[in-house]
Amino acid sequence: MDVLLYSLGAVAVIAAVGWGTSARVIKQIERGVVFRLGRAQPQPRQPGLTMLIPIVDRMKRVNMQVVTLPVPAQDGITRDNVTVRVDAVVYYRVIEPINAVVQVQDYGFAIAQVAQTSLRSIIGKSDLDELLTNREHLNQGLEVMLDSPAAGWGIEIERVEIKDVALPDSMKRSMSRQAEAERERRSRVITADGEFQASQRLSEAANVMADTPAALQLRLLQTMVEVAAEKNSTLVLPFPVEMLRYFDAIATGAPTAERDDATPHREVPPASAREERDSS
Repeated sequence: MDVLLYSLGAVAVIAAVGWGTSARVIKQIERGVVFRLGRAQPQPRQPGLTMLIPIVDRMKRVNMQVVTLPVPAQDGITRDNVTVRVDAVVYYRVIEPINAVVQVQDYGFAIAQVAQTSLRSIIGKSDLDELLTNREHLNQGLEVMLDSPAAGWGIEIERVEIKDVALPDSMKRSMSRQAEAERERRSRVITADGEFQASQRLSEAANVMADTPAALQLRLLQTMVEVAAEKNSTLVLPFPVEMLRYFDAIATGAPTAERDDATPHREVPPASAREERDSS
């Protein structure tokens, strides 16, 4: 009887030890890739409690979360021969855990190396203006370059972003001078356009006043009212508009022309008449 109890106890202990060594708990964010006698099983183990055959099975856990991979800053020369330093960030996740374990030794390190080489390649194919203003297009191109080898490894590239573009100090100064010159050019164009529009309005106003002589006198009275409304020591002396017209006529030579028209002119005989008179 004692021997039977000891035997049952030993079996229970062995079963407990075997269950402890074969039972595994897989988290919700993980999948388990089981190798049985060195051969990968076709189906990964799902989250929860799973059992392995002791000594025969080996399991490797694969994280299924999105991984944020910062790409170190890469030095490169753009297509227009400008030296820049660009860094980026890559978001990826594992969608096929068996391929991620079997097809590549370390998929995290592999993605990091491909991201660095792809970033240097995209720098050499782009202009400086594209790096500064058209980053969405470059991000898409970089994502395609990364997704090509990653698809065979069971990796999905979620997003690629270029974070910063560092320029040399000399290039920053050149761009600053260019921007300043552009702002000055716009300011001059706006000022000249304003002066042109103001000259057009003044020309139209002068034409209206020329057609209506009383308008100039009304404008003079309005100016006097505006000046008198302020508390100042300005002395306003109204000047007759007719006198201004008289001075204007003198300046243009109109009175001289009128005097020339008023004085009679002696007719000058033709040359043939003068010759006949002289001969007689």
